Amino acid sequence: MAQTFDVCIRGSGIVGRTLALLLARDRLRVALVGPSDTPSSAEPHEDVRAYALNATSRGLLQSLRAWPDARHATPVARMEIQGDQDGSVHFDAAAQGVDALAWIVDVPALEARLAEAVRYQPQVELVSSPVPATLTAVCEGRASRTRDEFGVEFATTPYAQQAIAARLHCTLPHGQIARQWFQADGSILAFLPLGGEQGNSVAIVWSVPQEQAPQLLALEPEAFAQRVQEASHGALGALELASSRAAWPLQQAWANHWCGSLHAGSTTPSTHSWVLAGDAAHNVHPLAGQGLNLGLADVQALARTLMERDWRSIADLRLLRRYERERKAALLPMGLAMDGLQQLFARREAPLQALRNWGLKGFERSGLLKEWTARQAMGTTH
Repeated sequence: MAQTFDVCIRGSGIVGRTLALLLARDRLRVALVGPSDTPSSAEPHEDVRAYALNATSRGLLQSLRAWPDARHATPVARMEIQGDQDGSVHFDAAAQGVDALAWIVDVPALEARLAEAVRYQPQVELVSSPVPATLTAVCEGRASRTRDEFGVEFATTPYAQQAIAARLHCTLPHGQIARQWFQADGSILAFLPLGGEQGNSVAIVWSVPQEQAPQLLALEPEAFAQRVQEASHGALGALELASSRAAWPLQQAWANHWCGSLHAGSTTPSTHSWVLAGDAAHNVHPLAGQGLNLGLADVQALARTLMERDWRSIADLRLLRRYERERKAALLPMGLAMDGLQQLFARREAPLQALRNWGLKGFERSGLLKEWTARQAMGTTH
């Protein structure tokens, strides 16, 4: 007898697996499209990616028993942001009355925990290709093929930048401090502390002008580490490249529709629908490190909306549009802020350099505005 599914999730990354576990908890039968997770493939492997996750994301993953151990989830006690002149901003966990501003999480470790949780969830079945379901959830990332298949317009604004990611060992301990430098040439370098509270390694995300990326990627490891050390003003002493380097173009992008019928144009009401979540629905600049937090907030909102459906089908477009409206409203100010900051710091004119550094100094002294911003980024609004 053919297996029937309530939801087919296309994309088995962090966002897709989290959604699968949330829906399974609501007793929905889920098909998760992706490679088979075996114990060997689920073990942590080298990966240059790391994410800054806020308290809301941490609570969600802990509720699913998918939060990595302390070695792979470093709490951030302080954040230091330095402008290209003398402007700077600092955030401190103690001043906010919290244990950490965020946690820097190793991607392979998080993926391994999620894969393990999925394997032990009987409501989730791993499948190698899409299967029929009442609702198809698209969590395939920014290059989603299914989004294109469904005819969704993805309005993209490319930035003249590429992000370079890598890991480096440092001669000085990171002190649980996340650091960020805005450079005069428009580049933005971020240090994310790794290895636990006493660690002395960092993951970097270096957003650089597009023409600089090939040169930096082609440098010998020692020369690349030296360039990073110079850009970070030697904050953590001598550096040593400890991984390969990855790079990708930066963009802001938004899907015009986040849900729809799988039989659009039909004269009869559809009983099957689709919905987008995560990078398949939106992309923002990584300068605030909010990308995965936004994706996890999507799936949490979607799961909650479906759980509150009462008598409605999970394919009910009125239900899915409620989710779409909620998330678009939450994302709009974040997207505008990230785009505005990127545009401001990408300009090299001297008057604008002075203006943005004056703005940083003013923000540092702003009191309630600074505290509100910190609470938003931490995922705590109280």
